[in-house]
Amino acid sequence: MSEERQVKGQVKGQIKGWCPGAHTPMMSGDGLIVRIRPHLGRLTSDQALGLCAIAQSEGNGIIDLTSRANLQLRGIKETRHEAVLSALLALGVLDDTPEREARRNIVTTPLWRVDDLNTRLYDAVCDRLDDLPDLPAKMGIAIDAGPSPILPKTSADFRFERTADGALLLRLDGLSRGRLTDEDTAIDALCEMAQWFATTQTTARRMAGHVAMNPPPADWMSALPAAAIPPLSPGNRTGTATLGVAFGSLEAASLSALIRDSHATALRVTPWRLFQLENATLADAHGFITAPNDPLLTAHACPGAPACAAATVDTRQLARALAPAHRDLHVSGCSKGCAYRHEAATTLVGHDGTYDLVKQGHPWDQPCQRGLSASDLKAQDHAL
Repeated sequence: MSEERQVKGQVKGQIKGWCPGAHTPMMSGDGLIVRIRPHLGRLTSDQALGLCAIAQSEGNGIIDLTSRANLQLRGIKETRHEAVLSALLALGVLDDTPEREARRNIVTTPLWRVDDLNTRLYDAVCDRLDDLPDLPAKMGIAIDAGPSPILPKTSADFRFERTADGALLLRLDGLSRGRLTDEDTAIDALCEMAQWFATTQTTARRMAGHVAMNPPPADWMSALPAAAIPPLSPGNRTGTATLGVAFGSLEAASLSALIRDSHATALRVTPWRLFQLENATLADAHGFITAPNDPLLTAHACPGAPACAAATVDTRQLARALAPAHRDLHVSGCSKGCAYRHEAATTLVGHDGTYDLVKQGHPWDQPCQRGLSASDLKAQDHAL
């Protein structure tokens, strides 16, 4: 995290490690990054409009969608952090204390319905957050208890899912099978499994790495989850519009206009660079993605220069130009690969104002070509 640092005033002692949040922002090249974790991944239209207003008045006008269905304000001045916190609290999008905010690391299926099992489990977990042991800050919980799971590739360490016959199970990330439970005992099971990790954990900071070295009790691996369904894609279904966001960066002015024009009553965020509008009448998408096969949905690019001090290249302009010909493209401002930690067919890495090319690899892997300019890359586009 060389270009990003934690700012003063962070909360310490309540959790191991550190993960950015509203109360513990990160400093990047364009100012503070302030993360918000919407309850159930949902904001009312008034809350969403209020967040857009804060992004425009206090930040750089950009709201990031994260891979854990969180939202991030960018470009906040350090001297304005407390004012931003007050505004977010007034909107009702933060917990009352930094400690509770840090512990509420939960991603919920965006397909939840009012008072279904997902929402009841979410409320039950929130009620028992203080019963969980201290865990590494990036550890989280996925509540994915619809008929079929939709979040298996979303980062989480404890996963509530269903079996093919509808039984509830709790699965540790990294294992194919989970522990059968029910709604009455689910949170007790979660607390027990979290305590097991806290007691047996040595070097691994995430569950998948831990279970690879420390198999849990056999009865925690007794049932298979139902087959997963594909993630959502842009489109309209009764009462809901789903739209995509290039590189996960929402322009607050466009989002505000979209919410007002569509008369949407609420916004739901997802882990897939998509958001949903409830009860929306969509006449104008205001620049957001509406086609399921849009290449920008599968292209990865960090903010790049000048937003990030570690980057020396404009990542997203190049990614937009190359994405139509490369379905598995990653343009990274430096070798750390913040936007995408996985292997890609074509990876371009910024280095001293030019790009290095990595084929079928990560940004930190050995490149096959170095020192390419943006014009070079656009000229040889299909030959990459």
